Amino acid sequence: MATAVGERRLSPEVFRLLREVIYDYCGIFFPDDNAYIVHRRLQPRLDALSLVDFGEYYRYLRSCDPAQRKAELEEIVDRVTTNETYFFRENYQLDAFRNEILPEIYQARPRGRRLSVWSAGCASGEEAYTIAILIQETGLFADWEVRVFGNDISRRCLQVARKGQYGRNSFRSTDERLLRRYFRELDGKQQIRDEVRSLCSFGQINLMDEHMMRLVGDVDVVFCRNVLIYFDQTSRKKVIATLHGKLVKGGYLLLGHSESLINLTTAFDLVHLKNDMVYRKPLHG
Repeated sequence: MATAVGERRLSPEVFRLLREVIYDYCGIFFPDDNAYIVHRRLQPRLDALSLVDFGEYYRYLRSCDPAQRKAELEEIVDRVTTNETYFFRENYQLDAFRNEILPEIYQARPRGRRLSVWSAGCASGEEAYTIAILIQETGLFADWEVRVFGNDISRRCLQVARKGQYGRNSFRSTDERLLRRYFRELDGKQQIRDEVRSLCSFGQINLMDEHMMRLVGDVDVVFCRNVLIYFDQTSRKKVIATLHGKLVKGGYLLLGHSESLINLTTAFDLVHLKNDMVYRKPLHG
């Protein structure tokens, strides 16, 4: 691996050891050809911790106290994952959610007059707020108990989500009417209005942590978009089983456009809607 002046080499052996630590923590797997990403993004941590090389960094992770280890693993995940997102991403799928899935839930009332939607791997919160806006836009749920929950493993991302304040880049796919209706300008950014913000809550939850996952109650719809791409087959199966367990019967799972459940599970039905194909937990069985 080529290294610039002042950089420490990340040997294949140490890369594999660090990869294993990351994988054990959160299920994210880096193939060999992604070693450069780990090298480039974790290089600053050596300076921050005054460590000589990546071998010493690995030994630090193995020997530091549990609180330090957890904090450093959170730092690692923040650095090695790409949290690129924006409002109203993959609009055709959101049209299916707004125009087909939500009206069906309204009619069926699977949980009474309660609606719960989970944004799994919500990054900086744009998806969760998008979901809340679309629920508002239907006009169907004004007298329902509505809950949109977003989780992410990144503490830094969740700080942004809870603040609900976004720059121009987050609005590359946002209709001007919706921008005016649900946001207000504040300090040069766009602040989500309280009527939407009050529907959303956020929590730092690792999708691979079964104990933490118990904090998520039953949900009608799960958005888990562009999350599975970070996991290997074993971790994907575990995450999908968890999502399946949280969905009510007849509940919907929406994945990213490049993701599918092929070779992962047969526990969902594939449903052809007008705007998209989505997965559904069977009503019976």
